[in-house]
Amino acid sequence: MIRHPKFLLLPLLAAPLFLAGCAATTIARIKADPSRYQSKNVAVRGTVVNSVGVLSTGGYEVDDGTGRIYVISNRGVPSSGTRVTVEGRVFSGATILGQAMGVAIRESKHKVH
Repeated sequence: MIRHPKFLLLPLLAAPLFLAGCAATTIARIKADPSRYQSKNVAVRGTVVNSVGVLSTGGYEVDDGTGRIYVISNRGVPSSGTRVTVEGRVFSGATILGQAMGVAIRESKHKVH
């Protein structure tokens, strides 16, 4: 089978478009206009400042220097002080441990740095 060079370049050209969808946004932007991000996937980078977890389920608060946001996870909860990149879907009306928290992120994945 002979491959044309055009087809070999396609993955290289598509990579920036894929990576652009994963660009991190600031927590301040999300909180300033939550309706813009409602039910949309976002990525934020910051430091975990609070965390509560039991059996790989729980929540944690991330601070990126522009603000703080709660993250709901069923994939494990990183400890306080850990630098993370979180990807997930923004939602409003979050209640954590009986406290209304407003805007939060339902995590699809996180990466510890």
